[in-house]
Amino acid sequence: MAAKGSYIIVGENIHCTRIRLTSGKFVETDPEGRSWLLFKDSGSPARLPIPRAFTDSDDWKAGKIRHVAAAIWQGLRGDAEGRAAGERYMAAMALEQESAGAWFLDVNVDEFSMDFKEKVLAMEWAAGVIQRHSTVPLSIDSSDSRILEAGLAACDKTKGRPMVNSVSLERAAMIPIAAKAGAAVIAGATGAERMPESVEERLANTRELLGRLAAAGIALADTYLDPLVMPVSVDTGNPGRFFETVKALRAEHGSAVHFAPGLSNVSFGLPKRPVINQVFAKLCLEQGCDGGIVDPAQINDRTLSQLDLSTGINALARDLLLGKDEYGMEWIGVSRE
Repeated sequence: MAAKGSYIIVGENIHCTRIRLTSGKFVETDPEGRSWLLFKDSGSPARLPIPRAFTDSDDWKAGKIRHVAAAIWQGLRGDAEGRAAGERYMAAMALEQESAGAWFLDVNVDEFSMDFKEKVLAMEWAAGVIQRHSTVPLSIDSSDSRILEAGLAACDKTKGRPMVNSVSLERAAMIPIAAKAGAAVIAGATGAERMPESVEERLANTRELLGRLAAAGIALADTYLDPLVMPVSVDTGNPGRFFETVKALRAEHGSAVHFAPGLSNVSFGLPKRPVINQVFAKLCLEQGCDGGIVDPAQINDRTLSQLDLSTGINALARDLLLGKDEYGMEWIGVSRE
């Protein structure tokens, strides 16, 4: 495994909403009509049988498969072959992110099922499998406090301090849960009743939240700030407000504070999202944002150090993110070409 670098990576890929295209390179259907997810197990080709519950679904008809959910389904409900393949699939995802430098592996099973008990089982199974194969701690991601508690209880503390994704003034009930578990937290700038619109609101919300976290015994060193990334497709001023907030928080707290926002939100609704995400991460780093919830294969120390923003498509993405491409029309036009 590659040692983690200086950029704080919360690997975002183990999430039950993640999809593969059924027409893409990761899905195969044999002459008998059986379908498989293709992956690499210790460098060798491997296959996960796709359950009928997924091939009969509306997602499948629309050309999509929720691949993480399929792996968990096999792990929990499959026959011997399916259970073994489900574990190997999850292990491969975890090790791929760890080898790219992940500090934490984010796990979210909220969309696995509508049934609460099944979601608890899914979280416990996924956490157990990942920790058997990976050396890095987990980031437990759920909007349900009961799922969050189940995930934290399943964490192996010998792997390191787990993380809660996330707490905020809106989700203040998650603070004592995180404190009781001795977890690090991603601290979002959402207000108690609404999303912040300005830099000032983000700063005010963050300051109030940091006070509550400190009162609960959660140290600043275990707090990773999320000033909230909004899509540039909605407002080309959104990245600029994010940069300003990061810069102000870095000036206020110095090296004592770290960041872990969901950086890929910035590219929502636009073509060539990986390029936008990489350029955005580089620009954020220049303002003092030293980490994020990202795909480690795309954003890591090596890619950020080698990324040239002065020419080509990277320069166009830079201009989009700096508000120089009004409404993103130049980006969309070039992407179509």
